[in-house]
Amino acid sequence: MEANGLGSQNFPELKNDTFLRAAWGEETDYTPVWCMRQAGRYLPEFRETRATQDFFSTCRSPEACCELTLQPLRRFPLDAAIIFSDILVVPQALGMEVTMVPGKGPSFPEPLREERDLERLRDPEVVTSELGYVFQAITLTRQQLAGRVPLIGFAGAPWTLMTYMVEGGSSSTMAQSKRWLYQRPQASHQLLRILTDALVPYLVGQVAAGAQALQLFESHAGHLGPQLFNKFALPYIRDVAKRVKARLQEAGLAPVPMIIFAKDGHFALEELAQAGYEVVGLDWTVAPKKARERVGKSVTLQGNLDPCALYASEEEIGQLVQQMLDDFGPKRYIANLGHGLYPDMDPEHVGAFVDAVHRHSRLLRQN
Repeated sequence: MEANGLGSQNFPELKNDTFLRAAWGEETDYTPVWCMRQAGRYLPEFRETRATQDFFSTCRSPEACCELTLQPLRRFPLDAAIIFSDILVVPQALGMEVTMVPGKGPSFPEPLREERDLERLRDPEVVTSELGYVFQAITLTRQQLAGRVPLIGFAGAPWTLMTYMVEGGSSSTMAQSKRWLYQRPQASHQLLRILTDALVPYLVGQVAAGAQALQLFESHAGHLGPQLFNKFALPYIRDVAKRVKARLQEAGLAPVPMIIFAKDGHFALEELAQAGYEVVGLDWTVAPKKARERVGKSVTLQGNLDPCALYASEEEIGQLVQQMLDDFGPKRYIANLGHGLYPDMDPEHVGAFVDAVHRHSRLLRQN
């Protein structure tokens, strides 16, 4: 597995491991913080770097991904970096065409419409050879980070990837994908298995290349109710964690903490907490104290400030962060937003959020 990246022994020594220690449930001097979509269009330097390039061309350039991953860290004292990439590189690697349409988002010219369309998909085993550019980006970024903070790798969860492949893009109802679940349960499971079989070596490859933690994004959990979620999402979420951990061990690679973020999946918090992940990410619709009561003390929680709170004044951001940290408490907790940053957010306010987490969490521990 070491072939697609340099062995970890060549990487600079990690200077700030606060995020990793919190993920593993260890004590920390302060609460670590990072932001989903922290590399993004809210930064003018991001817009300049991306301006001339097609979105997926950027994803395929290790140098561009490295630069975009590092940009927010030059501005803010974040406690982790997350590799710049996209969840849809996996369907691409399986042979589906995906384009990024400005102002509209991802588009699949030929989505999966019939059961027989599954035959168009490549063998999931070839996915890692198609995605070498992600591994190169991770290795380069890990070198360039110079041990400042850990680097997070990620992927989309099977159900979320399936929705894009069937809908052909974004959807407010996911009616086509859910039609598959109800009308073609066997084909749906077949597709979800193909995606799981692709994701496992892809995530292991990211660790071999230098990723020090992994986050699985089940961004479309909220379109499923508890029954469909338990049948078509949760088993694959569990399977990914179990198989990635087993493969890391077989490959002689050190374990890394894994994070599951199921947006709007609050109905499955207990199940997610027992799905084999060290960290459960929460969106902003979940009350921190209630979440902690429901998941117990065996997992770390991550989240969950409403991203739109960053539109508030810097003073109010400080108060909201204080309330959030009081509610989550200092143990087994990583601060984040409840979803990604939006393009029109003020970088100064992102800085205010990060500083407030560090400042208040140190005060909390003194008292």
